[in-house]
Amino acid sequence: MTTYGSFPGTRPRRLRTTPVMRRMVAETRLHPADFILPAFVREGVSEPVPIAAMPGVVQHTRDTLKKAAAEAVEAGISGIMLFGVPEEEKKDAAGTAGTDPDGILQVALRDVRAEVGDELLVMSDLCLDEFTDHGHCGVLDAEGRVDNDATLERYAEMAQVQADAGAHVVGPSGMMDGQIGVVRDALDQIGREDVAILAYTAKYASAFYGPFREAVGSSLRGDRKTYQQDAANARESLRELALDLEEGADMVMVKPAGPYLDILAKVAEAVDVPVAAYQISGEYSMIEAAAEKGWIDRDRAILETLTGIKRAGARNILTYWATEAARTLR
Repeated sequence: MTTYGSFPGTRPRRLRTTPVMRRMVAETRLHPADFILPAFVREGVSEPVPIAAMPGVVQHTRDTLKKAAAEAVEAGISGIMLFGVPEEEKKDAAGTAGTDPDGILQVALRDVRAEVGDELLVMSDLCLDEFTDHGHCGVLDAEGRVDNDATLERYAEMAQVQADAGAHVVGPSGMMDGQIGVVRDALDQIGREDVAILAYTAKYASAFYGPFREAVGSSLRGDRKTYQQDAANARESLRELALDLEEGADMVMVKPAGPYLDILAKVAEAVDVPVAAYQISGEYSMIEAAAEKGWIDRDRAILETLTGIKRAGARNILTYWATEAARTLR
């Protein structure tokens, strides 16, 4: 006689039997509206410039940037985060091109707003590193160290010119103490209470930024370990989070995403404001390089990593695959 009691009564595999079953019970769903596209615009070029370390990503001309923004709208993503790449001779110690109303980032903001209006959130990186001849995110003191409070004065001016140029959202990314409060005050002083702040709350000093340095033509000398967070620390990110919220951040972000999913989960659990994560250049380049070698399935890897970031707690994801992934999902 057959004895059936030795077989499992509970079989989780029943909920994995078909694609439709798996789709129905999925706990995490990606949607085009989750995505924000980081985009680079380079001054003085007539054709897009490929970024060797990031296959498929370019430094845009003003015209191709407008096209990319229009494609982002069509794909249904939520935003575009702009990074300006000035001509080399325009870089200086104070990053003055970053606050010039006619600087490349401000020009690009006006271009994109004219192209897409309010159909796409136009966001701007609020940092000096692209515009300084030393490549740091702030101005330096006499001993070559980043001067936190002098940098805040520059950030206040940047916030105002970016708002005037049409930014819906500014993203202070330099990890200076007090940056969110200063930026909020600067915006409010010119009557731009409507401009939101996406705080780079937990931004770690990561090895995975390497390809980005090429993307923005970085002139960095040294490293950013005195102001970006140490990879060994987790509780420190919650301290930064509390300060950013107290100073008026509307949204908060963890960067990088993949190596810091534990931090992302802690932040998402702690707050009731939108949480974003930035899937950075090194994360992008690793997948593209492995796929080019035939070592992984590129399309599956892209969606798997994005799902993992959302599952960890990100409501929005900055990713260089934003438009492509949105089209795939649709």
